Amino acid sequence: MRLEDLKPAKGATKKSKRVGRGPGSGAGKTASKGHKGQKARSGGVKGAGFEGGQMPLQRRIPKRGFTNIFRKEYAIVNLSELEKIGGTDPVTPEILVQKGLIKDMKTGVKILGMGELKSKLTIRAHKFSKSALDKIQAAGGKAEVI
Repeated sequence: MRLEDLKPAKGATKKSKRVGRGPGSGAGKTASKGHKGQKARSGGVKGAGFEGGQMPLQRRIPKRGFTNIFRKEYAIVNLSELEKIGGTDPVTPEILVQKGLIKDMKTGVKILGMGELKSKLTIRAHKFSKSALDKIQAAGGKAEVI
């Protein structure tokens, strides 16, 4: 058996109804759309959210704030999580992805100061919080901004 020999089981498919092909077809003239009106026209179905000319809900509701299209989102890692992986020096974003601490790097990696850091580590990341920097330096490690 070859791929081109495959076909659907008997009775599984049905021919589509060809409308507007003369009086003998049973669906000629108005093509089963009735006489005139919006639904008889081509493209006559209005889109989702159309309320017959009334101001649609998505435009009636007040808007607030704005979305900054230049916003940078960082993958966050706490010092307590870095303490768990231990034995890897220097700690880079690639190593964090390998160890499963972050799934997606997004714009970059930011190290936050939650938890304690006991081991002396060199950490390379895109951003550091003030408390994280203090704790890394207190443990004798280095924080390098990429």
